[in-house]
Amino acid sequence: MITQGVFIADRYEVIDKVGSGGMSDVYRAKDHILGRDIAIKILKQEFSEDATFVAKFRTEAQSAAGLEHPNIVNIYDVGSENGMYFIVMEYVEGITLKTYIEKKGQLNFKEAISIAIQVGRGIEAAHQKGIIHRDIKPQNIIISTEGKVKVTDFGIARAASSNTIHADVMGSVHYSSPEQARNGFVDGKSDIYSLGIVMYEMVTGRVPFDGDNTVAIAIQHLQEEMVAPSAYAPDVPISLEKIILKATMKSPDRRYATISDMLMDLKRALVSPDEDFVTIHDSSDLGKTQVFSARPTPEQEESLTKRAAQALIFDDEYDDEEEEEEDDYYEDDYDDDYYYDDDDDEDDSKMDRIITISGIVAGIAIVIIVVTIVGNYVGLFSFNSKKVTMINVVGTQYDEAVEQLSDIGLEEDNILVSYEDNDDYDDGVVLSQSTKEGEEFALKDTLRLTVAGEESSSESGSSDSSNSSGGSKDSGSSNSSSEPQKDTDVETTDEDASGDGTVAVPSVVGLTQAEATTVLDAKNIVVTSTTQDYSDTVPSGQVISQSIEPGEMVAANSKISLVISKGAKETTYKYSIPNPFDRKCAYSFAELNQSGSMEKNATLNVSGITKDSITVTLTPIADDGVTPISEQAQTLTVPGTPE
Repeated sequence: MITQGVFIADRYEVIDKVGSGGMSDVYRAKDHILGRDIAIKILKQEFSEDATFVAKFRTEAQSAAGLEHPNIVNIYDVGSENGMYFIVMEYVEGITLKTYIEKKGQLNFKEAISIAIQVGRGIEAAHQKGIIHRDIKPQNIIISTEGKVKVTDFGIARAASSNTIHADVMGSVHYSSPEQARNGFVDGKSDIYSLGIVMYEMVTGRVPFDGDNTVAIAIQHLQEEMVAPSAYAPDVPISLEKIILKATMKSPDRRYATISDMLMDLKRALVSPDEDFVTIHDSSDLGKTQVFSARPTPEQEESLTKRAAQALIFDDEYDDEEEEEEDDYYEDDYDDDYYYDDDDDEDDSKMDRIITISGIVAGIAIVIIVVTIVGNYVGLFSFNSKKVTMINVVGTQYDEAVEQLSDIGLEEDNILVSYEDNDDYDDGVVLSQSTKEGEEFALKDTLRLTVAGEESSSESGSSDSSNSSGGSKDSGSSNSSSEPQKDTDVETTDEDASGDGTVAVPSVVGLTQAEATTVLDAKNIVVTSTTQDYSDTVPSGQVISQSIEPGEMVAANSKISLVISKGAKETTYKYSIPNPFDRKCAYSFAELNQSGSMEKNATLNVSGITKDSITVTLTPIADDGVTPISEQAQTLTVPGTPE
């Protein structure tokens, strides 16, 4: 098991786990030789035991290691240790494009083009070295906190798709080309198709094809026409829409011939977004002699690059005011000479920097998203919320407390009640409140009240409010908000918190960690540690148990630990399926939309499946290595082994 502090290859010290996929886990680690943070991807055990996959994995990873480009996550090292296979990669601090789209929704067309150009440049560099990605999707595209866009997992997708089945196939099939869906020939045009789907999702906030399973989605890629992006995003310029439609043609021959051609049109779309310049050839034209426009000369490309840079940076028509302010900031920092120095021969480099600068807008948005999420979690921000001075409701009946709180603007939906058995007070009396009298309180926040009695007793408690609340009010004025006045029929004991400093531990089971901490803080009980565990009954993030039983009297500032639910543990299964024939055979999983072949005496390892059994069809292949012997095919239902 990989834990914090473990050294791999006597060089890489694991810091923490940063992600997990269908075939590997990813950790942030410290390279003690070069003194830098790196990401280390470690193959899961079931894949490490498949010799065929490991050989392919190492070959493809070593091939991808030869790629060096600003828009590609670089691979530094490939190795193994004690049967564990790993890849050492560049560590990029940021979020995936998938997360960015989910947080922001639809991206404006300039931001989408800027990201697409950077992704396209990474793909272009790989294609020039004969490497096809095969799994371009937002999950494999990282936007750094500086706004730089990088593509990861080059070369690795080929090893995965050729030799194994992995749990991430559902996420990949949304972006797979029709030829991939039918297990046909795959080349650079498949990456162009996938990038087109990614661009569609950026501008519309959704994928064009979706369904309940991989087979349904794959059929849509093969047979169904795509709804035009403008149907979901009316503001998408015609040039960008037609680039997306051309890139996602079902026939590879109707797509862009190369990713470089697509990049040229993306740059032109920045310069003339409303110009209808993209040509999509009709299927009836395929096979005929066609006249294509001449490729731009280097001088024309240079001019287009400059104008695209100008359109990307110096535009006053951004709809988003925040982006306007950020663009103005960059205008002030970079003068015209930066872009139009005729003596400078580094125009491509300039375009890289300009694209990156525009990406900083995305980077700033990412930082804002992360800070907002963290701030809201810890209660740092209270946007659009009126603040009031809290009143004291301790010692009053619950119904009366709700009425008093509504007078200051707090709705009952924002009141969280926990009940506590306490023989010293009438049922329904408020024992404590999370925000004390005189403190500032945001009306959007939750006020937590601890009430005497059981949950069902609150109604009976309210019926006695005329008796108990009156006395409580009289004493409340002199007793502040620390404790309610005891019922007059109960003799005062030295267990009273205001007497010897002891307090009754409230029940926080079922509350979130933040809520539980607030409730316990109000009782002067300190949460010193939390652990996590799975639970079939307690939702994720809520307290399963506490180290001190509810109702127990403890000294003020006593320490308590909580167990937080990780939710129900989903069971996944792994399968080991040997080739039953004395020859090479083909396998097919209809429910997983996966097929392939196994050599003689080979074993197929499948993992990460949520079904406890799967059905596989095994067909022997004739000596020519191609023709299936269908009459000898076997269809088996294989039980899985829990992982």
